[in-house]
Amino acid sequence: MSTIKVLIVDDHQLVRDGLKLIVETNKRFDIIGEAENGQVALRLIDELKPDVILLDLNMPVMSGMETMGVLSDNQCKIPVIILTTYNEDELMVNALALGAKGYLLKDTNRVHLFRTIESAIRGETLLQSDIMTKVLAAKERKEGSDSKETEIPVLTDKEKIILQFVARGYKSKEIAFDMGVTERTIKAHLTSIYSKLGVDSRSQAVATAMERKIIHI
Repeated sequence: MSTIKVLIVDDHQLVRDGLKLIVETNKRFDIIGEAENGQVALRLIDELKPDVILLDLNMPVMSGMETMGVLSDNQCKIPVIILTTYNEDELMVNALALGAKGYLLKDTNRVHLFRTIESAIRGETLLQSDIMTKVLAAKERKEGSDSKETEIPVLTDKEKIILQFVARGYKSKEIAFDMGVTERTIKAHLTSIYSKLGVDSRSQAVATAMERKIIHI
């Protein structure tokens, strides 16, 4: 299995050092560069071609949002994971709209850090439950209170359990093992869930289910 090249972008040296120490405990990941602002990051992205970018939102010279805007305009396909704190709800929503593949609190644990990076590499969006709640709340505020109410689809108890696992970042194989069924069975349930919720991905299913209060993490 090839090594995943990671670029860390944050204006605080302590944050970069902490993330580097955690990431390098996993031999699958290789920190190929660090940047203290978006301007330096864009140069390193072009030079080093990372597989994934860990990006802070609030930085001097060029912020994370400005960096996301440039990457979006250039149609950059490298997945970006936002490094965030608890007071950046609106920015998180905007970054999601620009294509961010995940959000990590700067004090996240190593297990969730690795899950989020691996999900981003697969093209999936993985959000911690507390961040998901804040993103959805901010999105509702942004869209206003005049949105139409949507009929809540009915999921079976088993589908809800599977969706809870998905929301926590479990893969189909891991869910199947824990539930004592085959991976094919889990995938069949996921297909049913997508159909009922009117979505086509795990991240959309989790976001929709939490927004409609079908599941609670």
